[in-house]
Amino acid sequence: MPEKVTIADVARHAGVSRQTVSNVLNTPEVVREETRRRVLDAVEELGYRVNQAARQMRTGRSRLIATRIEPDRDGINGSVLDRFLHGLTESAARAGYRVLLYTADDDTAEIATFADLLGAYEPDAFVLTGTHHGDIRTSWLLDRGMPFVTFGRPWGVPDGTPHAWVDVDGAAGTAAATRHLLDAGHRRIGFLGWPAGSGVGDDRREGWARTLRAAGVDPAGLDRATSDGVDDGEAAARELLESDDPATALVCVSDSLALGALHTVRSPGAAAPAEHRAGPPVAVIGFDDTPVAKAVGITSLSQPLAEAAASCVTLLTRLLDGDSRPSGSSGDPHPHVLLQPSLVVRRSG
Repeated sequence: MPEKVTIADVARHAGVSRQTVSNVLNTPEVVREETRRRVLDAVEELGYRVNQAARQMRTGRSRLIATRIEPDRDGINGSVLDRFLHGLTESAARAGYRVLLYTADDDTAEIATFADLLGAYEPDAFVLTGTHHGDIRTSWLLDRGMPFVTFGRPWGVPDGTPHAWVDVDGAAGTAAATRHLLDAGHRRIGFLGWPAGSGVGDDRREGWARTLRAAGVDPAGLDRATSDGVDDGEAAARELLESDDPATALVCVSDSLALGALHTVRSPGAAAPAEHRAGPPVAVIGFDDTPVAKAVGITSLSQPLAEAAASCVTLLTRLLDGDSRPSGSSGDPHPHVLLQPSLVVRRSG
């Protein structure tokens, strides 16, 4: 049986003290990046495995961050959170944490899972995704003083920001997409979105509507709300493209709806009659820059998911270390980060 690798072996291999190795594994924020990297390389090369039970007794921390894994849904937009989870796992590892995944069908089931995980694994913190109006998950964690950060804003909270969060500015993204289409010569720019009440969907719709109004275009009658599926996008797009005064371009709240819209645009006889479509070809822009959008050539808005994940870990480690000072703001006691999406132009727009 191979001899067990010890913390002393790692220290000798990295050329540092045993205390430095312990700091890298337990409080990595106190160690310089160059030294931390050298120690982690030695850990990986030697195959050192931390005794989690002993470390938890010593530090009072499990070094676990729990987060939910989303259902696959249509296989298109579910990939967004897959990329976020990949980035979260990498960022957590660099900070000396591991990600604990769980599933839940709804908010109530997720809260029950919180209680189970806290009893069985004692995670140090949670990362919540899919925030929405009336989110009872955040209230449950706040009431118990449990550290957490959300990937998504606290929608519909009247008294300001009640917790740490990271989000991507959806309104800025759809505004950029709409300006791109206006610059290309489009004026009748439609919007395919979700039913009102979705924080994310309403935010993305507002960027489109505000940009049209600023250009002197009335957005009334140019949007359709529907479920988030390819068939739904196809049907909603057909309504806008075959109306008496058809849209010549579409901004979509997701790549699923954009793919459906593109099916309508490319179907012979399905889009608006030729006499209504003078000027630029019908353009379609999605949101999330999924692998499907790349494969079929849909112009889409890309979210900086690796940066979002890294920001979540940074805010969490700051909270766990007792530092809740906001980053780059004064007067707001809760740290938050709002990131900007980027428009990736392809054949569809």
